Amino acid sequence: MGSKERYHWQTQNVKVSGVDDMVLLSKVNEDAITENLKKRYMDDYIFTYIGPVLISVNPFKQLPYFTEREVELYQGAAQYENPPHIYALADNMYRNMMIDSENQCVIISGESGAGKTVAAKYIMSYVSKVSGGGDKVQVRDYHLHCSPALSLMLSPLCFQGKYFEIQFSRGGEPDGGKISNFLLEKSRVVSQNQGERNFHIYYQLLEGASKEQRENLGVTTPDYYFYLNQSGTYTVDDVNDKKDFSDTMEAMSVVGLSVEDQDSVLQLVAGILHLGNIGFREENNYAVVESQDFLAFPAYLLGIAQDGLCSKLTSRIMDSKWGGKTESISVTLNTEQACFSRDALSKALYARLFDYLVDCINKAMQKEQEELNIGVLDIYGFEIFQQNGFEQFCINFVNEKLQQIFIELTLKAEQEEYVQEGIKWTPIDYFNNKVVCDLIESKLNPPGIMSILDDVCATMHAKGEGADQTLVQKLQGQISSHEHFSSWNRGFIVHHYAGKVSYDVSGFCERNRDVLFNDIIELMQSSEFSFIRALFPENLEAEKRGRPSTASSKIKKQANTLVQTLMKCTPHYIRCIKPNETKRPRDWEEKRVRHQVEYLGLRENIRVRRAGYAYRRVFSKFLQRYAILTKETWPRWRGEERQGVLHLLNSVHMDQDQFQLGRTKVFVKAPESLFLLEEMRERKYNGYARVIQKAWRKHIAVRKYVKMREEASDILLNKKERRRNSLNRNFVGDYIGTDNHPEIRQFVGRRERIDFADVVVKFDRRFRTVKRDLILTSKFLYLIGREKVKQGPEKGQIQEVLKRKIELDKIQSVSLSTLQDDIFIIHEEEYDSVLQSMFKTEFLSLLVKRYQEKTQRKLPLKFNNLLEFKVKKGGWGPFSSAGSRQIQFQAGQGDEAVLKPSSKVLLVSIGPGLPKNSRTSLHPVLGPEEEEGIGEAVGGPPGSPSSSSSPAWSSRPCPGCRASSSAGAAPPSSRTWALMCRRNKSASVPAAHVTLLLCFLSSLHRRRSKEVKPLPGGGLPKPAPRPKPRGPQCRALYAYDAQDTDELSFNADDVIDILTEDKSGWWFGRLRGREGMFPGNYVEKI
Repeated sequence: MGSKERYHWQTQNVKVSGVDDMVLLSKVNEDAITENLKKRYMDDYIFTYIGPVLISVNPFKQLPYFTEREVELYQGAAQYENPPHIYALADNMYRNMMIDSENQCVIISGESGAGKTVAAKYIMSYVSKVSGGGDKVQVRDYHLHCSPALSLMLSPLCFQGKYFEIQFSRGGEPDGGKISNFLLEKSRVVSQNQGERNFHIYYQLLEGASKEQRENLGVTTPDYYFYLNQSGTYTVDDVNDKKDFSDTMEAMSVVGLSVEDQDSVLQLVAGILHLGNIGFREENNYAVVESQDFLAFPAYLLGIAQDGLCSKLTSRIMDSKWGGKTESISVTLNTEQACFSRDALSKALYARLFDYLVDCINKAMQKEQEELNIGVLDIYGFEIFQQNGFEQFCINFVNEKLQQIFIELTLKAEQEEYVQEGIKWTPIDYFNNKVVCDLIESKLNPPGIMSILDDVCATMHAKGEGADQTLVQKLQGQISSHEHFSSWNRGFIVHHYAGKVSYDVSGFCERNRDVLFNDIIELMQSSEFSFIRALFPENLEAEKRGRPSTASSKIKKQANTLVQTLMKCTPHYIRCIKPNETKRPRDWEEKRVRHQVEYLGLRENIRVRRAGYAYRRVFSKFLQRYAILTKETWPRWRGEERQGVLHLLNSVHMDQDQFQLGRTKVFVKAPESLFLLEEMRERKYNGYARVIQKAWRKHIAVRKYVKMREEASDILLNKKERRRNSLNRNFVGDYIGTDNHPEIRQFVGRRERIDFADVVVKFDRRFRTVKRDLILTSKFLYLIGREKVKQGPEKGQIQEVLKRKIELDKIQSVSLSTLQDDIFIIHEEEYDSVLQSMFKTEFLSLLVKRYQEKTQRKLPLKFNNLLEFKVKKGGWGPFSSAGSRQIQFQAGQGDEAVLKPSSKVLLVSIGPGLPKNSRTSLHPVLGPEEEEGIGEAVGGPPGSPSSSSSPAWSSRPCPGCRASSSAGAAPPSSRTWALMCRRNKSASVPAAHVTLLLCFLSSLHRRRSKEVKPLPGGGLPKPAPRPKPRGPQCRALYAYDAQDTDELSFNADDVIDILTEDKSGWWFGRLRGREGMFPGNYVEKI
């Protein structure tokens, strides 16, 4: 296959663009890596490998290589066979899961806007396509609808991380799923940066709601709402909010939300918008609602009292402890605190609604018992802004944890494994960011930033800058000496793996508390809507006693749970790179990309990869996977495992420098060496699979032919005598070979499949015979003749002419006699056709089947020895008028029909055939002479019950007997034979028993002859070869596949030596040194 076909999206530009795998770079530094990525990016090759790690650069445009054709191209292909692609990584994950029965995961990391979410969608889409359906085929619909259900509700910049698992059965079919969400950016509900939108669902609702929904929810244009108009951005290019609203509603239906629950979701979303329009003004240092008009509608949508909402937003109930007594005091809030309460309620409503949707999706997809799964982690990328707050701190902490996994598994663990296994290795230096993770999350000695933050929040009683300043002071006092920490006037600086980040502590403590005050929770628990009440299930009395959880503690717990989950899987990595800030295609910012290359550790990754080994496996697993390559290792190696692995590697002639054997594992250096093993294993399995397929297909074909013969036999059973040869023969269908005769095939429709084709004899009105080609398809019956061309350039030449084309549903009936002749009449409304074919049984069985399929009725078959048929009106003369003719059948002599035509009656005489109740069998029936011979041999007179009661198959020669006689073994002695006959003189013995006894005696004779072994030839010189006498021969007309071990298989035109001709129609012959039975009606004598 040429490069243009293999790399089919490169047909316009097949030049080499950089290197596919950066392990092959001549220089390994940040400049060389950046330059290679740029070359490929400018030529629209956005994917590049570092060994198994995929580097993806966001193209900011739609590329043409994510179609069904690419799915087929990458499915089951080795990594080196095709250009780098996310489908190759997804296919590798799925195959590894199936081969090793181990869970897989892919960690997609990178900056905001680097293309992580799109990469996750491509992986999900590919795995869904190649894994096929299952008993729970709707799981694929869930996966492909649930992700949009979340994504459409959110903006690309708000959902800071999600981990979803596609769960599979042991057979590899998707049958479940689970979604975990991390770090929902709740602050976006109430404020956005310049040029950004709020969550998508708001804009979808305002654009896509019906007129009735708009009236019920009181929604209008987005500029009316405070929560939407702060950034001044209401639309996004290439986003159709109206269509997305329809998709979101469909997604909610797919995951099982009722119409009532969907209405409740929309009602809550609208309620949050209306809450944001409640403003406050200050009177006497206290907050009051600016306009009561803005209170009514949110209170109506949330099902709460308007006065209650007003009271809870402008005041707070606080518990005061004094002298062991607790007293509740109502504290009036200022405008800043009132706005905080309003926004806290809005954020809580949205966050709880989002958790509710995630829970609904998981209930729809998750199965009780997990077997195998593929996890996809789409995490918000590392962030360094001009002003970095609490959200950026949490995001960067999670990214530190993920970088730690990457380091642990690709740099640290790999090098430690080489040392443990005793592999020759030169250590590679790298930065281990565990020290940064400890700086953030450590609990003791010294405490981490999060622990100090929680302590400050525990002693904080009111909102204000005082708590934030206390945090700065405590951080300086406890961890200022840490090498990766430093402070500045408005906060602190952390030296992350991606660089230094300055955090502004303003609002840190308030956001970390993440507290929704109890009186607001009580207000929501009083809602008249059960849907809203269910979102606030807190037991306030119980929770007053404990220390409230903080946002940082939740993040820390989620991050560590995530790390534990990922460490249980075989990880794969996609490192996404954002090439520019303009979000335009073919725009490359060198400095930005180089910085990402540095902090992603790509240089260290390449160095470790170049020095290391691409593949490693425990000896036992390696032996188990590749045991099939040699006889010594299949089905299992019986010696020491290490020697078995070495034997396998030597058997495929792998170079010594391409592998090393450790203490418990084998290490293979280059991927190409591994692919060599895989390719040889595939060939072995393919070879065995073909043997099994061949045997199975033969078995199915035999069963099919037997069933066809039985069905055909049943049509004539007890109604018509049978010819001997017609009972036990294979059905060929096309006896003309229409595929090789386009002049005949031209009359048949291009899409019509030919079920039967044969040269038949047709009788005209004067009972003259003419040959016609009879063709049966699923729709029509064709009769094709030949005529001389009377004029034109081809005058005098013979050409094919369509004589008749009958629609199957126009056939009225078919008539036959009760004798063994081959004549049948097809009755049709206009006139009838009288035909004669030696394959009438096969033709009738197919005609009956196709007629029933077309008309849903059974084809009437009439059996009588006086048949009448209509004739077509002819020209002038005594026989020209239309009318009818008759065919009279009578018993005669012989198997050939004798025809005596008169003016309007045809007299047909034929001898008796097999009884009407004769049925087909797997083997042919012997003639009466053979049956008599067997009867006499076992002591019964000709015609006695012993000769007639033996089943048809029992009279076939036994393969063992024939083999022994041909091998030169002597038959049973006359004394043995006479003794056997005398013993069975009084009792008839079935011929089958005699045959088996002959087989036994022959084998016994062979055994004795081996015990007394004479000298070969008695020491005489080798005799001259006898001249081969040429006996009768025949040529095969049709191909035949042997149905039993004692039959011959042959192709059309093969020449067969005839050893015995039998009246039953089964002859005995020799072909290519093998002897066996074959049907006489498949050959012609030479």
